Amino acid sequence: MERVTIKFWCKRDVRRLVYKMKKKFIILFLILIFPLKVFALIEVDITRGNLNPLPLAVSPLAIDEQSRNEFKKIIKKENIGSEISSIVENNLKTSGLFNPLNKDAFLQAPEIANLKPRFEDWSLIKAQALITGKVTFIDEKLRVEFRLWDVLAAKEIMALAFTTVPNNWRRVGHIISDKVYERLTGEKGYFDTRIIYVAEEGPKTQRKKRLAIMDQDGANNKFLTLGNELVLTPRFNPTSQMVTYLSYFKNLPRVYLLDIETGTQEVVGDFPGMTFAPRFSPDGKKIIMSFAKDGKSDIYTMDLENRIVDRITNHPSIDTSPSYSPNGKFIAFNSDRSGYQQIYIMKSDGSDVKRISFGNGIYGTPVWSPRGDLIAFTKLHKGKFYIGVMRTDGKGERLLTENYYQEAPSWSPNGRVLIFYRETKTDDKGEGFSAKLWSIDLTGYNERLVKTPTDGSDPSWSSLLSE
Repeated sequence: MERVTIKFWCKRDVRRLVYKMKKKFIILFLILIFPLKVFALIEVDITRGNLNPLPLAVSPLAIDEQSRNEFKKIIKKENIGSEISSIVENNLKTSGLFNPLNKDAFLQAPEIANLKPRFEDWSLIKAQALITGKVTFIDEKLRVEFRLWDVLAAKEIMALAFTTVPNNWRRVGHIISDKVYERLTGEKGYFDTRIIYVAEEGPKTQRKKRLAIMDQDGANNKFLTLGNELVLTPRFNPTSQMVTYLSYFKNLPRVYLLDIETGTQEVVGDFPGMTFAPRFSPDGKKIIMSFAKDGKSDIYTMDLENRIVDRITNHPSIDTSPSYSPNGKFIAFNSDRSGYQQIYIMKSDGSDVKRISFGNGIYGTPVWSPRGDLIAFTKLHKGKFYIGVMRTDGKGERLLTENYYQEAPSWSPNGRVLIFYRETKTDDKGEGFSAKLWSIDLTGYNERLVKTPTDGSDPSWSSLLSE
């Protein structure tokens, strides 16, 4: 607080002091009556799904002619500025929280809007937020600058710049999307991520299954295995550079590690009986899984450094589908030890086992949210499959979607969205069958099909690549 020093009292000094006090009082009054949020009016209600998407304008990024020609030669794109802005627009739209406005309605050219928007022009088309920017070619690099404007308050609320190799232009679009999403919602984005899944082709009785990976928006799809062997349940490690999955070699289950960047593949081990659903621990140092032996199934961990295997459960039941809490202190799993399949949690050493699901139906595939507050699951009840969430104490169960058959939910890194797969019915010949990836908002809104070049199942969402 500013300190006012009074050396002596006279009428002039008294008048001056009174004036200063009045001035400060007025400022304080304005702050109290008109809080700071008035000057950043944009607010996205992230608890209501897509009920009230925010009207937002994504202006194509401006680009000079020389830069345009250079990028055209390098990455074969006519206008890289428009391409990047389209990625941002699509990401924000698919989140269900934003309503990107039609570019045909824009009154300002990108070059002008980037310098200083005429806010009245954007208000006229009902935009509440505006994204502008420019792309330049500097020292063989791609430089992207963007600005986020609050149209209602007529002020800039964020400005960032990125420099990278030209081939990373799609990632720049995703990173911008994440920054805008975080600024307007208050939670981290999930766009600069990848999804690994099982790509499927052919009739149900003769399915060809390969590991595949893609950006979260479906771009850059790549097949990681040839399809000679059955593959199941791929899962990322915390850094998203490594994947563990189950494969059958000569009809025997094996757990593999695959380095995505190098393509190096390693067998973790051959395990007795049937092996299920390997996952990494939060620190990436262990794999947790279940495998069946002597008519029952228990949960085990393997230390990846020394390959020591520890048995976590020992119960005459079927314990499977283990999933660590984000802090690594607890494990969620499903078990039929109560007579039929339910969800349990326990400490990471296998102690203090507690049942948390008590609703009607059969529960499976529990997956702990990255936030640590919820557990997603699959539920079968009266012939229908549901994807739902509950708190870690089992309370607050919410069923988000139902269908003929759907399974294997996986969380986005911000804990906002779930991806899963859904199957359709087949005829007597095993034809007419399909398996597709779907996503749904945590609130139960914005259910959408995730496009893949083939059928898909067993999806797993990576962490943010930019972290």
